[in-house]
Amino acid sequence: MNEDDYTLKSAESARMGKATEYLVAAFCILATRGRLNVSTSVVDDEGVDLVFHRRNSTATLAVQVKARMSDSKRVQDEGFVAFVRAKTFVPRSDLDLLFVAIDIDRGAVMKAWLVPSEEYAKTLGEPNSKGRYRFSASMRPGAKDRWREYRLEAEDLPPMILKRLDALAA
Repeated sequence: MNEDDYTLKSAESARMGKATEYLVAAFCILATRGRLNVSTSVVDDEGVDLVFHRRNSTATLAVQVKARMSDSKRVQDEGFVAFVRAKTFVPRSDLDLLFVAIDIDRGAVMKAWLVPSEEYAKTLGEPNSKGRYRFSASMRPGAKDRWREYRLEAEDLPPMILKRLDALAA
């Protein structure tokens, strides 16, 4: 099986991933009363799923979204693991990785980690045998894992995106 062949990706996985992207986009627009706007990629072969920008500003924040659903065993155990393809991962100041756990019963964000790509890149060694980098974090409130400073409750995600945009505009 060729990992780079997108046609081999499960249709269910692709559908759930795209739905998550739209959920995050809509949530961020609504939660900021329209201060945030979001553009989506028609093709996401460059590792960018969403592009956020503040109304009346030119700064943009590209985001790659990696989602896991609440019915997965790892999320049920309050953990989160995702993989980033080395082939499409190009760190830069205006690219963040958004790892997001989704409550599929409520159609809502449970937890999120908004990680600047340059910070994520500092932690990487060689990709695994499938050409991917691993992200592993805990959803437990008191957990002191490597990614705790980036862990967000759902309501904290839109303000953090606004904060990232302000930093990029400065």
